[in-house]
Amino acid sequence: MTDKPLSKNLLQNRTVALPENRQLDVLARLLEKRGATVMRCPLIAILDAPDEKPVLAWIRRMIKAPFDLFIIYTGEGIYRLIGFAERAGLREAFVEALGKTPKLARGPKPGRALQTLGMKPDINASTPTTEGIIQTLESTELDGKRVGIQLYGTDLVEKLMKYLRSRGAKPDCVAPYVYASAAEDAQVVALIRQMQTGKVDAIAFTSKTQVKRLLQLANQQGLEKELAGALTNITIAAIGPIVAEELNNAGLPVHVMPETSYFMKPLVTELTKAINKKPA
Repeated sequence: MTDKPLSKNLLQNRTVALPENRQLDVLARLLEKRGATVMRCPLIAILDAPDEKPVLAWIRRMIKAPFDLFIIYTGEGIYRLIGFAERAGLREAFVEALGKTPKLARGPKPGRALQTLGMKPDINASTPTTEGIIQTLESTELDGKRVGIQLYGTDLVEKLMKYLRSRGAKPDCVAPYVYASAAEDAQVVALIRQMQTGKVDAIAFTSKTQVKRLLQLANQQGLEKELAGALTNITIAAIGPIVAEELNNAGLPVHVMPETSYFMKPLVTELTKAINKKPA
């Protein structure tokens, strides 16, 4: 689907803040095509797991005996696993094993990552949450099955682990990346100050980690009240229900979220509609 020509100036003279992530440039371009000024803020940096040994050991276990099921939490995880395998000279063997393994994707991003390898998920979670994964597995035979799990950052997802063990499965987890919290603090503080002045029309979150990091930094800098006040005056957008839940848990409203398709384009479409309802 292509953007309609009329959309190119819909966000002219509007400013949208974007916490940094892997797909920042994609989202920024979509907004800039509509005339928006994009304010980039380095909230989150994603790095390879600092210790490659457990990651490579997991990759070798999968190559030797592909899992009965592989649960993929993030697209980032696939990219990082491929990177580790390639540097160890195991890319071809790992991709072959991945192709033989039934794959359950938590949400759309793992599916997009698999597409780059000419693959797709065999199963999609009913909702892009741990609860959605569990619900989807209810009708799957798990007793005695080896289940590989690519973790969300380094989160162990205890609820899923407990469920799998209760069904007799043997979970085997891998954490191929970590979130670096040493962001450019001064730029984040500047963003909060800019939002206070009313010069920012919206902020768009694409991961719950971005929300956590912004709140954590505001707390560290003694800017909780300033951030809370600033966020009451701008449009807050979430790419999907996981991010929306994190915002709600923090007591923040979600003004914009795609109804069913949790991708960049639907997010920009809904955000454009919401911003244009407000006076410039």
